[in-house]
Amino acid sequence: MLANNYFIVYKPFQVLCQFSGDGVKKTLADIFSVPRNVYPVGRLDYDSEGLLILTDDKQLNALLLSPKNNHQREYYVQVEGEITDDAINNLCKGVIITIKSGSYLTQKCKAEKIQTPNLPDRKPPVRFRKTVPDSWIKIILTEGKNRQVRKMTAAVGFPTLRLIRYRIELISLDNMVQGEMKKISKQELYNLLQIK
Repeated sequence: MLANNYFIVYKPFQVLCQFSGDGVKKTLADIFSVPRNVYPVGRLDYDSEGLLILTDDKQLNALLLSPKNNHQREYYVQVEGEITDDAINNLCKGVIITIKSGSYLTQKCKAEKIQTPNLPDRKPPVRFRKTVPDSWIKIILTEGKNRQVRKMTAAVGFPTLRLIRYRIELISLDNMVQGEMKKISKQELYNLLQIK
C-alpha cells in the first residue's frame, strides 16, 4: 500500500481552497503541484490567507475536523476601527452569528488585541482610509463554522479587513512565505497536531 502524502502550505489571498475551478478564479492547482487525490483538510475562504494542510489521508481529515477533538486554530485579524476591550471580552465569551441552520452562539475562545504582526504584504493590499483607523487582534478557536471569524468580528462592530490563519495546534506559518509548500512526514505532522 502506498504511503500517504502530507503538505503544509501558505495559501495566498484570492485563491479558491480547491484544486478544480471555473477558469476565472485562481485555485490551489495554480500554485501548488501535488499528487492526485491530495486535498485540503478543512478550508480557507477565497478572501482569507494562511495555513492549510494538504493530504490524501482521509483519516486525518476526520480527526482534525471533528469538533470533539478541539484542535486549536489561531488567526490574525485586521479589523476596521480601534477595537475596544468590550468587543474583545464579548468575542471571548461567545457571540451570536448566523449559520445555515439559524442563529448560533459561538463557543468561548481566546481573543486579544495585538501589535501589527510581521506578515508578508497582501496583494492587492487592504484599502487604506485616512479617516478610519484599523487594529489587529489574535483569535484562537477550537471550532470552525463557515466564515466564523468574519461573522464574529462583525457581530461586535468591527468588520474584518484581512484574515490570516497562522496556526493549527503546533504547526504555524513561522518563516513561510505566501505560496510556499513544505512536505512533511506523517509522524511529524501527527506529533505537531497532537494526534495520538
